[in-house]
Amino acid sequence: MTLQLDDDGTALSITKADLEILRYVYRPDNAQFESPRPYFEPLRDLAGRQVSLYRPHDHVWHKGIALSLPNAGPENFWGGRTFRRDLGYVDEKNDGAMVHREFTELAATEDGVKAVERLDWITEDGRHFFSETRAFAITVLSDDTWVLSFSTAFTNDTEDTVVMGSPTTEGRDNAGYGGFFWRGPRSFTEGRVYTADGEGGDELMGVRGDWMAFRGAHDSVDAASTLVFTDHPENPGAPVKWFVRSTPFAAVCPAPFFDTELPMAPGDTVTLRHAVAIVNGDTGVDGAAKTAGLAAAELAKLA
Repeated sequence: MTLQLDDDGTALSITKADLEILRYVYRPDNAQFESPRPYFEPLRDLAGRQVSLYRPHDHVWHKGIALSLPNAGPENFWGGRTFRRDLGYVDEKNDGAMVHREFTELAATEDGVKAVERLDWITEDGRHFFSETRAFAITVLSDDTWVLSFSTAFTNDTEDTVVMGSPTTEGRDNAGYGGFFWRGPRSFTEGRVYTADGEGGDELMGVRGDWMAFRGAHDSVDAASTLVFTDHPENPGAPVKWFVRSTPFAAVCPAPFFDTELPMAPGDTVTLRHAVAIVNGDTGVDGAAKTAGLAAAELAKLA
């Protein structure tokens, strides 16, 4: 199931036959307030139905799937205002950027597409903050399922300890977002969430687990898609706490700093690995569990 890879100098486009299933924008043109950073958008299932949302009016810094971290010590690599204890959300002019430097590997083979990328994290006032190496791979498993595997290793290049956290570690309940964050289409609102323990909705915010799936419906057609997210067992805090919403919008994020801060001393590196399988139709809980196992196997191949 050969995939085609095209690079226009700002984004990678991955297609199967004539269908673009994924676009990776590595040189975004977003405003500084949105913390410019690479993102995967759009994402489509193999029937051509879009399963992501770009720059929604309620949170313009949400972009498909992106590595997004709101509380990196004093800096914000999420976008928008920063939540601070006893102050709430404040505009601190601290919206940093993740800047593409180069691809050290970029290839499309019979097995799929793989990219390895080097980035620098730059603060809003222009200081080098972190260096990052990320890798991702796209593989098609069947006529109705494909997988995006993602790995990142970011290193504290400052002379200070940087405490990684979230709005919840700053005092806001059930707002532990930060990490590999997905925003779903408007039609996915009030979708169903699947875990190893069954299905539900917003009440599953903060549960722990190796995987979580979200089933959403599409407008105009009688169809659904399921996204199955996995977390690597060696990630910080595993099994991870999940940030998930089905209302007022669809979002999923394996959140390694949900309610526990992680101090990064100068020179420390944090590694995060995740995968997401995009499936045509409604897998149900049992199907999601099986797909999670397949996605985890693909993630294990990503060196």
